[in-house]
Amino acid sequence: MISLEKERIFGLDLLRTIAISLVVISHATYILFPNSEHSLVTLQRVIGAIGVDLFFVLSGFLIGRILLKTILKTKVKFADLILFWKRRWLRTLPNYVLILVVNIVLCISLGKLLPKNIGSYFVFLQNFDTPHPDFFTEAWSLSIEEFAYLVLPFLLFITLSFWKNIDKSKLFLWGTIITMAVLFILKINYYLNAEITSYKVWSVAYRKVVVYRLDAIYIGFLIAYLMHVKLKLMHHYKLIFAVLGTFLLALLHVVVYWFKLLPQTHLWFYVFVYLNGLIIGLALVLPYFSVFNYSGIGKKYIEIISKTSYSIYLINYSIVLLTLKHFIEFESLSFLYRVVVLLVFFGLTFVLSLVVYRFFELPILNYRNRHFKS
Repeated sequence: MISLEKERIFGLDLLRTIAISLVVISHATYILFPNSEHSLVTLQRVIGAIGVDLFFVLSGFLIGRILLKTILKTKVKFADLILFWKRRWLRTLPNYVLILVVNIVLCISLGKLLPKNIGSYFVFLQNFDTPHPDFFTEAWSLSIEEFAYLVLPFLLFITLSFWKNIDKSKLFLWGTIITMAVLFILKINYYLNAEITSYKVWSVAYRKVVVYRLDAIYIGFLIAYLMHVKLKLMHHYKLIFAVLGTFLLALLHVVVYWFKLLPQTHLWFYVFVYLNGLIIGLALVLPYFSVFNYSGIGKKYIEIISKTSYSIYLINYSIVLLTLKHFIEFESLSFLYRVVVLLVFFGLTFVLSLVVYRFFELPILNYRNRHFKS
């Protein structure tokens, strides 16, 4: 069996752990404070959404780095793109399909109705240019990732097939920038035509829609490019970038709170400033964490959570939380009993995720590394 340990970078493991922790803790508020609209509870749920964006940027950085190294080869063949896709699909699709099927079985078993477009989930079209259905809601982010790794890599390889002597490094840079510019036009169209009545409506109709969020992945591509062509500069100023990124993240939310900005009243801010600023802020911390190392207490636990983070993400809400909610009315419980349910939620999420990782995800990853070497 092939070990995956040699590929691990602790700083990136730490970012994955932070990201999944933000997501799970935000979902925990639905158990502890099911009907609360307190600003601190709302803030925690917003921070959970930031965790998903951190996954986007981190994934874009890692996959963008792989893609850049691939196209910089002396001879680039279309078979390289197919291999790139095969490795990516073996990383993401098996877990996704498994949990999707479990969700479908659970939905039928509990007497709930499946969405009419359930078939679209298998090809990631359920939220391509429309709001994501209220079923297996975690799937929205997987659609964005899958299309991100289809669209731009395909365009880059098509361009290379026509212009053999083009500067490949600049092609990667300008291909990413031009693609993001086209996506920005779609954002303008959304802004001019959208009718938003609440944060939830904006989140479902914009934040979780593929065509408006692909740039969250491609920002990671740009960081991968800068880390390749300006490695010394990025390493030298990595701490400054991380501080600036953290400051930008804090500033955005202070501005939202101080000026009471809402999507229904300040849509321009949420379309053109908030999410873009959020992604840039998260991207700025990557140079620091991409070389951050640690060998002390807690490293092993960080690595375990990082390894199982994909399974945790897919399982914690639709599989565990909503099933608990089906059988237990959180609102009617005392706070002490809600804490007990919360511990059950954490325990089930971790155990089920560990089982899926150990007996399903890891064997597939080892198969991929044996048969489809990058």
